[in-house]
Amino acid sequence: MDYIVNTLDNLIHQTAFFNLTVGNYIMIAVACVFLYLAIRHGFEPLLLTPIAFGMLLVNIYPDIMIAPEDAANGVGGLLHYFYILDEWAILPSLIFMGVGAMTDFGPLIANPKSFLLGAAAQFGIFTAYFGAIWMGFNDKAAAAISIIGGADGPTSIFLASKLGQTAIMGPIAVAAYSYMSLVPIIQPPFMKLFTTEKERQIKMGQLRPVSKLEKILFPVVVTIVVGLILPTTVPLVGMLMLGNLFRESGVVRQLQETASNALMYIVVIMLGTSVGATTSAEAFLNWDTIKIVILGLVAFIVGTIAGVVFGKLMCKMTGGKINPLIGSAGVSAVPMAARVSQKVGAESDPTNFLLMHAMGPNVAGVIGTAVAAGTFMAIFGVF
Repeated sequence: MDYIVNTLDNLIHQTAFFNLTVGNYIMIAVACVFLYLAIRHGFEPLLLTPIAFGMLLVNIYPDIMIAPEDAANGVGGLLHYFYILDEWAILPSLIFMGVGAMTDFGPLIANPKSFLLGAAAQFGIFTAYFGAIWMGFNDKAAAAISIIGGADGPTSIFLASKLGQTAIMGPIAVAAYSYMSLVPIIQPPFMKLFTTEKERQIKMGQLRPVSKLEKILFPVVVTIVVGLILPTTVPLVGMLMLGNLFRESGVVRQLQETASNALMYIVVIMLGTSVGATTSAEAFLNWDTIKIVILGLVAFIVGTIAGVVFGKLMCKMTGGKINPLIGSAGVSAVPMAARVSQKVGAESDPTNFLLMHAMGPNVAGVIGTAVAAGTFMAIFGVF
């Protein structure tokens, strides 16, 4: 009888009910909300679903992220090994290769002025940097946090790992991916606030055709130029351009399909679940996390506004040929931000088609965010 009682007692105390804290239950509830948003409302489900489920797993079973040196048998948890690939900046770089393989850079090549809109939208990054320092973060932590303003999850993870800010990588990554998912909710009110109905109705002329040679040369030239100026950006910009070269060269269709489909989705699963798994209650429920979430939101809003305002300036300088709405796509959430520009424009004029025009600033924003990350690395002497 004692044996049975002891066995049952051991089994009962092995359940999660006896090991979880109030914070764990809060994070489990947050994970369920994220899953609801991803599945019911379609807020970037490819990103939010694995992140939310990783959050759920680590708060039910914390040892899924345990390091080998802390484990009794010397074997780390499953998601710990996924997370190592984040720390080594491998998964973010592979994500960039997939994005390059999926994306047509033609609109940016056809309208090089889009680079200016992409650059303007990075203003939010530097606003957040100084805001983070004001809130008490050290300079490297402030730099890692500020990249959230580019709405670029992979770059946020990449810079946080390179600057040794792994302690706050989880909140940074979750904030960045959350804002990427919520682009359709966050951006439109500010886009409408800073534009008039007449400006939103502006129809832009058809983009010029881009030759195959231009599309092939573009990734090569950008890699050389950006790499020579800021070598620290090569892991991101180089992989982005390699993926695009796969797409445009036409001679490695299998590599392009693998990079943009199978490999991309495998990496998203590993990166998403490992990022979500960094949000244990102990690591996530603190004042630093709240500050990071606030700073990220402010940075994202400022970046959106800066892009739209610069778009208004370009509209005036070109005699009304540029719709300011495409400036909001300068944040690097590809292609969500470009779709939002199209949606808001179509609300004012259903016959207005801005998507391809918005893709130019959108792609420029991806490059711009990577350059901003490389600039911070160069400033701090990190390679």
